[in-house]
Amino acid sequence: MVLRTMRIKQWTKNVFVLSPVLFSRHLFDGEILLLAVAGFFLFSMIASAIYVLNDIVDASSDRTHPVKKLRPIASGALPVSVAGIVVIILVPLTLGAAWFIHPQFALVLCFYFVMNVVYSYALKRAVIVDVMTIAASFVLRIVAGAVIIDVPISEWLLICTSLLALFLGFSKRRHELTVMEHDAHIHRPVLMEYSTYFLDQMISLVTASTLICYILYTVSDETVAKFGKELLYTVPFVLYGLFRYYYLVHQKQTGGDPTTEFLSDKPLLLNVFLWAASVVVIIYLT
Repeated sequence: MVLRTMRIKQWTKNVFVLSPVLFSRHLFDGEILLLAVAGFFLFSMIASAIYVLNDIVDASSDRTHPVKKLRPIASGALPVSVAGIVVIILVPLTLGAAWFIHPQFALVLCFYFVMNVVYSYALKRAVIVDVMTIAASFVLRIVAGAVIIDVPISEWLLICTSLLALFLGFSKRRHELTVMEHDAHIHRPVLMEYSTYFLDQMISLVTASTLICYILYTVSDETVAKFGKELLYTVPFVLYGLFRYYYLVHQKQTGGDPTTEFLSDKPLLLNVFLWAASVVVIIYLT
């Protein structure tokens, strides 16, 4: 039950921690790659601590959700006292290990943890700010990945990640609103401030912004000087990925859990694999 509450499946989100090692051309440098992988696991552990804490805080509201009511804490299968002990043990151990490897990396993890604690108790009730906080969590994954291997952080990577995270965050809110319908505000009070029309507008805005930003990144002087012009050929994968997820949100009424969508939708999963493979070929073999 503890492992279920830690949501190991959600660790796939933390592949963003590995993106700096990919774009810094250190993917095949054993020592640096080992540091990046260590960063991935440590970030995943602190994220799991947040998931457990969230489930403790949200236990009563989760019981009103058709799916979340089955979570161990909400269902009563995992006592709150045991879950609390998991958090108390997990956080200092993870931050201690992170400090031992790289003090600045530990500070990023600490900031991520504090920000998400504030989110759990306050920011998740602030309209728009709630989704922006989710986006900030993804940006911190990029920052953590760059800090632990001591490479400069690409502004383009931060901007593209922010916009993509906003896209996923607004899609998640739309799914919650449509699934819960009139009871949505009971599960998540901030949903009273949203409407499907407003969320559709926000999703359309960040979809276009994400695509434009990625295209500009591929043709920027900095990128061309570093990788050549070939990265522009990866744009169709990004375009299809955005459109496919948009299709899932609107036609299949999904999008509540990005991790589930990426792992369960074969066309989307294949597209991500092809994008990653093409990026590796262009950066390392051309």
